[in-house]
Amino acid sequence: MKRAGMLRQVADFSDFSRGRWLQELLRRGEEPRYVQSSPDGQHLLVLQKSQPPPLPQVVAFQLHGIGGADLERNWQPPQPALVGLLFLQSPATLGSWVLAIVWEHGRTEVWHFVVAVGWQLLQTLELCQGARARIVSVCSQEASLVWCEERPPLDAHSDVSKCAFRFCVCTRALEVGEQGVRLGTVRIVLHNSPEYQVLASPQHIFLVPAAASFATTSKFLLICHPEKAKLTITAPSAGFVQSKVLRSSSESDFRKLLLGSVGLLSGLAPLDIHTSAVSNSGGLLLVSTKGAVNMVEPDGTQRHIFDLEGGPLAQDSPVQLKTFGSILACVLAGVLYLVDQNSGRLMEKKTLSMKEVHFLESPGQEDSIQLLTQTGIYSFSFSKLEDSSRPEPCLVEMVFEEACRYYQRRSLSSSKLTVEKLKKGGVFQAPVALAAILQHSLRQKQKAARGLQDTYAKLLSTMSLELQSYMSLELLKTCMVCAPESEVESYCEELVEQEVSRVLHSDMDKDNLAYLNSIFASFPKAAWKAMRSCLQLQQNGDGLLVARATPEVWKKVLGGPHQEDMGQNGVVPLFELICASFLRFKPKWLPSFVELTQQYVSISWTYGSKEGPEGRVPLYKRALGVLARKNKRSEADDEMELELLLCSKRPKAVLQALHLLIRLKRWQRVVEVAEKFSKLSPLLNKEIFTTLLAEFAQHRELDPYLDTLWPLCPVELTASDVITVVLQHLPHSQEDPVPFSSEGNQLTVGLIKPLLQRIVQRPCIQDEMYSDALQSPTFPPPTPPREH
Repeated sequence: MKRAGMLRQVADFSDFSRGRWLQELLRRGEEPRYVQSSPDGQHLLVLQKSQPPPLPQVVAFQLHGIGGADLERNWQPPQPALVGLLFLQSPATLGSWVLAIVWEHGRTEVWHFVVAVGWQLLQTLELCQGARARIVSVCSQEASLVWCEERPPLDAHSDVSKCAFRFCVCTRALEVGEQGVRLGTVRIVLHNSPEYQVLASPQHIFLVPAAASFATTSKFLLICHPEKAKLTITAPSAGFVQSKVLRSSSESDFRKLLLGSVGLLSGLAPLDIHTSAVSNSGGLLLVSTKGAVNMVEPDGTQRHIFDLEGGPLAQDSPVQLKTFGSILACVLAGVLYLVDQNSGRLMEKKTLSMKEVHFLESPGQEDSIQLLTQTGIYSFSFSKLEDSSRPEPCLVEMVFEEACRYYQRRSLSSSKLTVEKLKKGGVFQAPVALAAILQHSLRQKQKAARGLQDTYAKLLSTMSLELQSYMSLELLKTCMVCAPESEVESYCEELVEQEVSRVLHSDMDKDNLAYLNSIFASFPKAAWKAMRSCLQLQQNGDGLLVARATPEVWKKVLGGPHQEDMGQNGVVPLFELICASFLRFKPKWLPSFVELTQQYVSISWTYGSKEGPEGRVPLYKRALGVLARKNKRSEADDEMELELLLCSKRPKAVLQALHLLIRLKRWQRVVEVAEKFSKLSPLLNKEIFTTLLAEFAQHRELDPYLDTLWPLCPVELTASDVITVVLQHLPHSQEDPVPFSSEGNQLTVGLIKPLLQRIVQRPCIQDEMYSDALQSPTFPPPTPPREH
């Protein structure tokens, strides 16, 4: 961990050429539009606000030089506006760089600094291919230029909607060699698009909607991955991420790219962006108008870092962002914030004596920040903390922050509870005890730990297994970061298994359920293996699916927040997540799993209990809902639907499966199902037999199976009942009935005669009731002897 040092002056304006000029410029309040130091930190580039000629507008001079002419560049008002001052790496010479000055109409000047000589113009180039093109935003990516240009339509009376998508994002390599400067071919990243601000990291290009964009297009960001020829659409606050591989130039059309996502994106809120910048880690830093600082990763996910103080930010309130190693520096209204990017922890907050400062490059010094102010250049350094002054680790801080949220939700007071109040108050002992135990445990690997209070020793012994689990998890994360690419997958599976197991053994609230949803979405195969391991799912010797999970785990799987309680955020219950994994990786096991869960439901909850999962929607219907959400339907899905209906053993589900089989005309399977499930209950037996008797009356498909069908006739069904059912379901013929049909598909008495004979020969139910009395040796029975 690091701590901030003192702010010390490292250079005075008298130490370098143009120093007095720059000092006077800053003291007069004429703040420059743009200030940047060169990649080696030896030169300072200043872009002034509009100056009357012959005063220079662009000035570049040495900070620690030994001579050489400065760069001064000015232009008359008819000249197009300047859009970019960019330092580009020169691949011809390692560590060298050039300066590109880009104007709105595409003209680009490439300058190079020669020691003891000064600045020299290498070449003047034209970036754009069209004479009417206008550059609105430009940035550099190593030795390439990336820009967004406006291409006005040829027809001045074009449709307004077409004119809005008149921009194009392009990239072009700039090669500096002994023969001069050469531009590579223009490569189109995106065309027919709205206006974007382009920002580039070494591997990615971020497209941020301009303030004047349409309402629909200002709801998401675009991230281009040039090496993979892939484009990512992301609305970070809404959790929407979609990537598409661009196989041809036609697929880079903006309107075609969004064709499948317009409906979903139109319902999102517009992006709240006040300031944007690229961090040295390759992510995109965004500051909202509310002061929230977030990091958008190249994969489209968003991570919250810090909240700036001062409430809503006005559009004219500049926020400067710069990353130095793992430290994020922010300057707002004369206040310098230093934040740890990884943990979001505020390391230092300093009020500066001046409101306008500019960050400078400090190559090779990740532990220091250089600032340009009205009085000179200052350095703000960091030093590693010794163990004696070691502050509380981030984990301990998280304990107090989580405790604050927990107690605040349950507090009746309107006053806000803070971490400082929680530490000093002494009212809530639980977070204090847990923080003391964590500090004691985390110091074990450092120097000799201080003694722990006796009151906490018993709690420490109880928590020892959880602490060991946490330590092993942190070790696993470290191994995963340092592992070669071939071993990352195995580490990932182990990490996912530990996380799934941890969540299953904690309270299954909405946050944990949303976390599980993200795990199953990001690591589907690893999550499937982890769930199999946690439930201990396997086949026994008879081929039946068995599970050895504890009742508590089963309650998490089958219980938890229900779908109607989850809202419209796309989070699904855990049972549905597992069913989707079965369908993806082991579909044959899904019916057995549903049958297995029904057994545990009958053990864990009473029948009809509203607390249990069966009190709302039966489990087989929930599994069928997962099956129905599949994009493509196949014959295997029809078979899966049948198995899910039958495995429930519910009368309605069995009859639904029977009707589905009849509709598919799978008569062999129809008879097998009827024979198997007629034994469950007399009522279901009667329903099944009546259904099949009605089918028998309509066609001759069941004739080969009559020997199996007739024994299923319920005992209470009489001959008149059978004849009534048959007559009700006889097919209606358009022609006059004849005694002998040539078609041979009519029902005859000979076909139904065996069933009627079986019913008539069957003993009467009343006879069976009095059979014991009728078989008595004497009738009526003798009078019992009297007692004297």
